[in-house]
Amino acid sequence: MYNMFKFLKEKIKKSVESISEKLRKDKEVIEESKEIVKTEERHVEPVEEKISEATEEIPKVEKKPEEPVGGPKVEEAKKWPEAKEEKKGFFQKIKEKVISTTISEEKFEELFQELEMGLLENNVAYDVIDKLKDDLKKNLVDKPIKRGKIEETIFESLKKSLKEILLEPEKDLVKLVSEKQEKPFVIVFFGINGSGKTTSIAKIAYHLKNENLKPLLVAGDTFRAAAIEQLQEWSDKLNIPIVKQKYKSDPAAVGFDGISMAKARNFDVVLMDTAGRLHSNEDLIREMEKIVRVTKPDLKLFVAESITGNDAVLQAREFDKKIGIDGIILTKSDVDEKGGAAISISYITKKPVYYIGIGQLESDLKPFNKDIILESLNLK
Repeated sequence: MYNMFKFLKEKIKKSVESISEKLRKDKEVIEESKEIVKTEERHVEPVEEKISEATEEIPKVEKKPEEPVGGPKVEEAKKWPEAKEEKKGFFQKIKEKVISTTISEEKFEELFQELEMGLLENNVAYDVIDKLKDDLKKNLVDKPIKRGKIEETIFESLKKSLKEILLEPEKDLVKLVSEKQEKPFVIVFFGINGSGKTTSIAKIAYHLKNENLKPLLVAGDTFRAAAIEQLQEWSDKLNIPIVKQKYKSDPAAVGFDGISMAKARNFDVVLMDTAGRLHSNEDLIREMEKIVRVTKPDLKLFVAESITGNDAVLQAREFDKKIGIDGIILTKSDVDEKGGAAISISYITKKPVYYIGIGQLESDLKPFNKDIILESLNLK
């Protein structure tokens, strides 16, 4: 479903196939094991003949009154079959070596390099790569793996790791809004310039309205030229009320007015836009902290562009340090063919991704679903 993983999917597939092929071509263990088998096959038959001869040569012992049943000679004879069984067990172990392989830690490090490069090229963060590597190592190194199951084992390990890495919200947004007793439910959106905050707000408002909830828009970006007009256009198009003031107004005050209006008119949810800012801009960071103090949001969502890859991950981490974000929206995923940000951002911030933007229409917003992502990567 997600086109954003096109390149990553291809890289993972090629890397895993390459690892499997290299292991198949590793003849040293195979030939050595086969030679041992041949040696053991030459010796098994004579041993069996000796067993047979020895058994035949055991003299019949006449039972004497003073010698109890199961005397020393009988006990000695019983040991021969045990030797035969032990020999067969060893032979079976050697045969198993021929049909399976064991990967040493040194070999694993060599093989993982190709997969690591593929992940890096597709914007997967170093911390995530280390996690995938550690999990793969536990499942592969010094473990007997059937030669026909190498690819399957690697894919299963990757799937299990990614299920842990990808974080979904415990409850979807509609449920969170509906469950709050004292309305309104307040959501404030943050992000850098051009990340798609305003459009994402409109999409979520449209989604909530379709779920029979009453949303109210708040134009808290009083800094960027045309920001208020952009949100006003969405308000008109979706027929959703908006609270706004003049440019250069205090955004925290605009947010306070919006919440007051929502309480007075029984709106279910307030969706507040804010000015785009970099984490290094101290004045705007202080403004952002003031917005949080005044509005006391139920949810602080960070909006990031998927196509910026590791930059999106670093931005989310820095904003989380400043205000403690609760979740993430990834925009422009329809033009991101790498997908590394979607995989990395949750693991780095330990925050769930709520939605993925896949276009410019109000309906172009999809809930984040780890099963769909695994399916897109051919790992489901």
